[in-house]
Amino acid sequence: MTTVQSSREFHLDRRTHDAIIEHARSDFPYEVCGLLAGHDGRLTAHYRIPNAARSMTFYNMDPTAMLAAMNEMDDHDWDLVGIYHSHTHTEAYPSSTDVDLAFYADAAYLIVSLQDAEHPEIRAFSIVDGQVRERPVVVDGEQSVVVPR
Repeated sequence: MTTVQSSREFHLDRRTHDAIIEHARSDFPYEVCGLLAGHDGRLTAHYRIPNAARSMTFYNMDPTAMLAAMNEMDDHDWDLVGIYHSHTHTEAYPSSTDVDLAFYADAAYLIVSLQDAEHPEIRAFSIVDGQVRERPVVVDGEQSVVVPR
């Protein structure tokens, strides 16, 4: 698996960034997951989706909650711009399972790592046909400092 740095930034507002991290911490040590909707280049909604697998190493979005979120996005003509989940004990990098299950080529895959509980990290990736491209995360106009893998 090769990682390529992409110039296509993923923008988050501070409130959504912090809400994703709070969500990740809320069910520690289990992984959490969710969706981000957007329209015209801005985030419009953040959906916390229950992890039906309730696992420390795997997530499986609850299909009922996921369908409700997707229907709401359709109703508002919003796009699915981000799919996130947490890694509670490992780095914020897609696992082979994450890559195999990346079915939305137009969405960014965000991973929150709680490996360093005091300094959680969010990284974003595009995953298309098994190719992983890291996307810089920009929070309120400032690029997150992440050491590329």
